[in-house]
Amino acid sequence: MLKKIPVPRVIMGMYIHELCGSWMDHPFWKSGFLLQDPHDLERLQASSVTEVWIDVSRGLDDVEGETPEQAVERGERVLQEIATQPVRENIADELRRAAKICERSKDAVVSMFNEVRMGQMLNTEQTQRVVSEITQSVLRHPNALLSIVRVKQADEYTYMHSVAVSALMIALARQMGFENDEVHEAGMAGLLHDVGKMAIDDGILNKPGSLTDNEFEQIKRHPEYGVRYLQKGSEPVSRAVLEACYSHHEKMDGSGYPRGLKADQISILSRMAAVCDVYDALTSDRPYKKGWGPSETIQRMAQWTGHFDPQIFQAFVRSVGIYPLGSLVRLKSGRLAVVIEQNEKSLLVPRVKVFFSTKSGLHIEREIVNLAAPHCNDAIAAREPREAWDFKDLDDLWREQ
Repeated sequence: MLKKIPVPRVIMGMYIHELCGSWMDHPFWKSGFLLQDPHDLERLQASSVTEVWIDVSRGLDDVEGETPEQAVERGERVLQEIATQPVRENIADELRRAAKICERSKDAVVSMFNEVRMGQMLNTEQTQRVVSEITQSVLRHPNALLSIVRVKQADEYTYMHSVAVSALMIALARQMGFENDEVHEAGMAGLLHDVGKMAIDDGILNKPGSLTDNEFEQIKRHPEYGVRYLQKGSEPVSRAVLEACYSHHEKMDGSGYPRGLKADQISILSRMAAVCDVYDALTSDRPYKKGWGPSETIQRMAQWTGHFDPQIFQAFVRSVGIYPLGSLVRLKSGRLAVVIEQNEKSLLVPRVKVFFSTKSGLHIEREIVNLAAPHCNDAIAAREPREAWDFKDLDDLWREQ
């Protein structure tokens, strides 16, 4: 049950469903969270937010007649119970939730891009909600939503690419130790980085063949179009997000566009967006090419000297894994498997689902193997390129938990 209460009545252990008032006055990038950090309570009390909605079914209620001491004691008991519960969501449950979040996010991005085409102002509140939902999913289970957004239809690429890059930016920002508000800003940069493409003709964006020189020159102007559009909004987009929209095609060696910036001349969010943008583009099916497998993409990107910031690329690999979800691998036993879950302690020993024997050339009974388990005597021998095998259901394999 939801209940609106004044901020002075908020105590630790309450579940904040929504902050009242304009999002620009909110001290948090998220909504829908349990208040368990005293610093967060102090930030809320110091903000201009006067009322909040609490969910009494997920946290403490506001009890009439209760003394401050009694309220604090009650809050401490609830927080102690929470501390003993596992934080990580089950991957199968989160995959189902992530699929719904992806669909809602795609619909929001389609709406946003259509508004851009019609010359309307950016709906900042809507984009904030989308980024918050994506962020919360990544926090619950980093790999679930990243897995869902990787599987996209070629005709929805433009929209789902924005959702995917937002999720990748959030995961990367967490890996790099960003503060919560900075993580949210990274997600916003990912969601908006290609908004300028709405000024480009669809025939060019979705062309199945090679672009002419003139068409490529038009594509190269999308960062400029994007920044110009975002600057016109009634509610400001941060300078860091604007810079990421403008500079995510710059390269460390100065060979990128639109300004040919080098190394530290490129903002950190722009360098992060460069990695996330290219990774999602290469792993996605497009009208003119089949996407590469995740691990093959990581391997190829690592060879592009001068393209990416090496430290940021290393952090990116840690965030998605050496063998990202959906990677096809060959085990030492001769079995083929797809990666279904990362091992946070070691990127070399994920959980996999075996399904094929290279010795017999036949499909075998599917089995989930935890390569990190002490009793496991198998290991990854090599990555396998997807195009080398005519498997039609690889993505279904790792999504079925």
